[in-house]
Amino acid sequence: MSYIPHTDVERQQMLSAIGVPTIEDLFEAVPAAYRFPKLDLPPALSEMEVLAELQSLAESNDSAYDFSLFRGAGAYHHYTPAAVNHMLLRGEFYTAYTPYQPEVSQGTLQAIFEYQTMISQLTGMDGANASHYDGATSLAEAVTVALEASRRKKSKVILSPYINPQYRAVARTYHQGNDVTFVGDEGAAELSDLVAMIDDNTAIFAVAYPNFLGQIEDFKGLADQVHAAGALLVFVANPLALALLKSPGELGADIVVGDGQTLGIPLSYGGPYVGFFATKLAQMRRIAGRIVGETVDKTGKKAYVMTLRPREQDIRREKATSNICTNQGLLALAATVYLSLMGKHGLKKAAELNYHKAHYAATQIAKIPGYEVDQSKPFFNEFVVKCPRPVREINEVLLAEGIIGGYELGRDYLYLYDRMLVCVTEMNTKAEIDVLVDILGEVK
Repeated sequence: MSYIPHTDVERQQMLSAIGVPTIEDLFEAVPAAYRFPKLDLPPALSEMEVLAELQSLAESNDSAYDFSLFRGAGAYHHYTPAAVNHMLLRGEFYTAYTPYQPEVSQGTLQAIFEYQTMISQLTGMDGANASHYDGATSLAEAVTVALEASRRKKSKVILSPYINPQYRAVARTYHQGNDVTFVGDEGAAELSDLVAMIDDNTAIFAVAYPNFLGQIEDFKGLADQVHAAGALLVFVANPLALALLKSPGELGADIVVGDGQTLGIPLSYGGPYVGFFATKLAQMRRIAGRIVGETVDKTGKKAYVMTLRPREQDIRREKATSNICTNQGLLALAATVYLSLMGKHGLKKAAELNYHKAHYAATQIAKIPGYEVDQSKPFFNEFVVKCPRPVREINEVLLAEGIIGGYELGRDYLYLYDRMLVCVTEMNTKAEIDVLVDILGEVK
């Protein structure tokens, strides 16, 4: 701390109480050579000088609002109502810790309960937890739940290659060293190819909705095929898209995971974000993280309590389903405030704006000689564009014009080396889209 309010007399009294004469004696366990290193620090500055220096450094940063953004790939530029940040900065939320004591945490517990309720409604699931670190963690925990549910000695995990590559990498890292085989995600397998991989060892079958390429695949009948093998069907979903699409629950999903960043959470240099995890009742007790429930107190008034915490700190370690120790409570609150402000109709309107603006952009780009837009499947707010020049070169031209271009798919899919993943949200105006199209038309 920069300010310690104790006097010399008070410090000496505390040292006497613990039986040492000086503060230096507290560090005897540290070798003398490393005990008090000499730091090569510049001369001290006044507060005014420090502020001026920091402002100068801050002005070197680029802001997303200084550019036209046409990149998504897991981090999306959406509008955040002002009330979201205002609520997050309220002291009772901003500094609150885990609500272990329900009698003094009713506000926090109710916010979590509302978050769980709205996530359940969006996904068509029976319940949701109080959130995970991010979408990648949620998928990894879904694999854990499926492995526990299947109880097979040698389990197969089938992942679509069109799940976010970072999510797939985290899931593999989570379960490395276990007797688990991951298949399907290291290639260009289509849905029919993945279905052909299902056998009696399959514990989980995971798909993206929409997928990483922005496409909306036809999953009709998929749940029956997965369940026939005794496996769980997991959807990795974009929650904003669910305002328009049939819910995963209606399609037979057992677990729905993803990132809530599209629900009023800014880009923030890639985080922190909030992973949501929703499931059918059958898997509720295997869910990682926390679940808040609604009950009544002894006077009959509505009350909220921590209902389930199946982690290693709360129950016997060998029975724990996860070692997840915390949740993204503040970001879950942001998503809750956003969903409350938008309501069912507002959320649908935002999703429709994403859909229509993306399709307008796709239509215009498809008219440019040398460019091809993949419209083989329906898409939400992202689409794949085949480019006449390397994507990196095109993005350099766009950046010089104040535009952050699409994602270079060749970074994750070698066979898509000449493809760009373009994202259009409600934040992109028609004028911005038209400028993008004009510049692309000049880069051939």
